[in-house]
Amino acid sequence: MSDAAPLPFPEARQPLGLSARLLIMTIFFVMVAEVMIYAPSIGRFRKTYLEERIVRGHLAALALEATPNAMLSEDLEQKLLRQAEVHAVALKRTDMRMLALTDRIPPAVDASFDLRTTAFFEWIRDAFDVLAQDRHRVLRVIGPPPDDPAVVLELILDEAPLREAMVDYSIRILQLSVGISFSTATLVFLALQWLMVRPMRRITASMMAFRTNPDDESATLPPTDRRDEIGIAQRELAVMQEELRSALRQQARLATLGAAVAKINHDLRNSLATAVLVSDRLSNIADPEVQKVTPRLYDAIDRAVSLCSQTLNYVGDSELRIHREPFFLRELVDEVRAALRPEGGAETTFALRNHVQPELTVNADRRHLFRALSNLARNAREAGAATVDVEVYPLPGGHGIAIDVSDDGPGLPQKARDKLFQPFAGSARKGGTGLGLVICRDVVRAHGGDVALVTTNEAGTTFRLTLPAHS
Repeated sequence: MSDAAPLPFPEARQPLGLSARLLIMTIFFVMVAEVMIYAPSIGRFRKTYLEERIVRGHLAALALEATPNAMLSEDLEQKLLRQAEVHAVALKRTDMRMLALTDRIPPAVDASFDLRTTAFFEWIRDAFDVLAQDRHRVLRVIGPPPDDPAVVLELILDEAPLREAMVDYSIRILQLSVGISFSTATLVFLALQWLMVRPMRRITASMMAFRTNPDDESATLPPTDRRDEIGIAQRELAVMQEELRSALRQQARLATLGAAVAKINHDLRNSLATAVLVSDRLSNIADPEVQKVTPRLYDAIDRAVSLCSQTLNYVGDSELRIHREPFFLRELVDEVRAALRPEGGAETTFALRNHVQPELTVNADRRHLFRALSNLARNAREAGAATVDVEVYPLPGGHGIAIDVSDDGPGLPQKARDKLFQPFAGSARKGGTGLGLVICRDVVRAHGGDVALVTTNEAGTTFRLTLPAHS
């Protein structure tokens, strides 16, 4: 990481932040691991305790065997039992069973345990059963001494010392576990604080500062050499901030340019209106040369007015507002055909053929959909098409309709296909703006659909408008 000072954190930290959560979770998981270790440990402790009593009992029995006639004084016998911490010791070899040592009045037995047959999980269960006892029990323990497997000993002993030893052992384990948990949690906390939390805070602070003031380049993250996910995220965020900052600056310039273009177009339309009035007066002059030039003047003025109108519509309709209403789609296509018919009864070879079913009803914005279809048909006519066909197909599953607008024009050149739907760049003819397709796409997307180029070649071009079903 860079040694640059971290950016200020704009907002107050939450009471339980990421660091605190990591610390608590680390302590919790370490304690869970210690509990999983404690269960077999306490079972093993109990087993070892009882095996030690077997060894002590065996030593007491061997002391008895070492005396003449296997006889001990009563005081020495009681001393051996106290040393072994048992009430009685019984020794058995093959077929011989002998009572070795015993108290004057041995207590009654409450539970018996055979160390030869107890399984692993039974040791754990019995250990927790000892810890859960609230009464004094007397146990009979059966097992062989470790150095003489041919001998089996039976001991009678109190459970209270065993429980006290297990409680002391549990307390030591708990103290050790708490110490390990806190030391481990502290080390993990410091490592995560350095490797994750601090970089994440720096990234978060940069994002919040950028949101507050995108133009402030001091909010950009410093460079880092980290190769992990956080380093990648930091570098990508810095690149994204720079690209977004450039896009915002470009957007601001475009907004200013758009306002200027709108004003220029408004003034230009007023000037063109004056030119139309002058051209109307020229049409009344009988001079053949004037009559020859006047239609071309009309066409030039019409193209200029169309360019101004499209530009103003594109600049003004930054956010389309859709007002849906049910209407017959065939009637709308007929209106588009009528709008494209030349005024004054002039002859033309262009024809728009309406193949829409008369009963088909759509729920859409009639005015905006009219603009979209008009732009497609007008583009086809200006590109040299003689015929435009409008057909409708249902989408699979009844989820809407697809409107195909096909023409028999020369097709779109590769340059126009590469910049399709780009304003002022995607036109296929000289002097075109490409706004017709852009506006058409904006209208259809505002309805929840889209526009796509299906085919284009020397036989013609087909655009498909998809309109999802809308109740």
